[in-house]
Amino acid sequence: MQNKRPFDFGIFIVILLLLAGGIIMVFSASEDYSLRTFNDSYHFLVRQLLWAGIGIFAMLFISKIDYRVWGKISGLFLFISIALLVIVLIPHIGLNKNGAQRWINLGFTDLQPSEVAKLAIIMFFSYKLSREKDRLKYFMSGLMPYLIWLGIIVGLLLLEPHKSCAVIIIGLGGILLFTAGARIWHFIVLGVPGFFMGLYIIMSDQYSLRRLVAFLDPWSDPKGAGWQVVNSLYAIGSGGLFGLGIGRSRQKFGYVPEPHNDYIFSIFAEEMGFIGVATVMLLFLVFLWRGLRIAMHAPDNFSSLLATGITSLVGLQFIINIAVITATAPPTGMPLPFFSYGGSSLLFLMIGMGVLLNISRHVPSRSG
Repeated sequence: MQNKRPFDFGIFIVILLLLAGGIIMVFSASEDYSLRTFNDSYHFLVRQLLWAGIGIFAMLFISKIDYRVWGKISGLFLFISIALLVIVLIPHIGLNKNGAQRWINLGFTDLQPSEVAKLAIIMFFSYKLSREKDRLKYFMSGLMPYLIWLGIIVGLLLLEPHKSCAVIIIGLGGILLFTAGARIWHFIVLGVPGFFMGLYIIMSDQYSLRRLVAFLDPWSDPKGAGWQVVNSLYAIGSGGLFGLGIGRSRQKFGYVPEPHNDYIFSIFAEEMGFIGVATVMLLFLVFLWRGLRIAMHAPDNFSSLLATGITSLVGLQFIINIAVITATAPPTGMPLPFFSYGGSSLLFLMIGMGVLLNISRHVPSRSG
């Protein structure tokens, strides 16, 4: 029977505020780059507005679909996401940009299969774990099947390569397995070989190695590998308490590469200052609080894990993006949710928000 309760209005408002702030910043950060590249200052703004509109419609539509539906089709959804990750690797089908083959040209837009994979792994793991929770205490028969699924998806992502998304997928899988009751000592045992495997992947890739060195000492090569980090820090430092003012960033004029993408928050910090940064970070914290509150009071294990996964997706990307632009973590292509420019990434993020809102409809009002 369809639930008639309203969704969590608080988290809905936070989503809209973050999305509105992101649209403003996409225009402000991309204006110069867009004019130089496409001879049109509004190139990225128009597209972001279009996808934001489609995303809001998708969110509201999906918020009315009972969350249990996603559990029933989660296996099919995972299979489709894996198929897309294979297809994107096929020459002349997958688009190669800057040495990475991560996109499929659909004609009207480019699809990133990795965005599909994020939601697919959340839905599939949440559904299976809610039904097989007691088996997690066994390593081979309980935990290993989930590790195999993670290995398949992460392996395909590394072939693109898309290391930042691989990190997110591993993080989501770990959070869901831990929340569902996996034993801590299993994670400890897996952590040691996982650490050395990650170190090997970085050391064997000259590009990743240069970015790691740039993270450790970006001023050793400020015009080369450390360019992004150094100029990101300049932008943040220039913002001061109140910022230079919206649209008045200096670092967006050819200093921060593609300022409307992964480093958009650096431009935001420069223009809006500490006060603006603190306000947006507070909005993200409110989102995480409301999302985890929905998960805690969800009516069943599946919806609880599903809400945890969707909330964690936003949280992980937010934390890693902030860590990268402040030189607290090695540079990686991690978009800031709701802010960074993107078509399919924004659409699938808003689909996830719709699922989260539907789960909130089933939370008793006294716990909201």
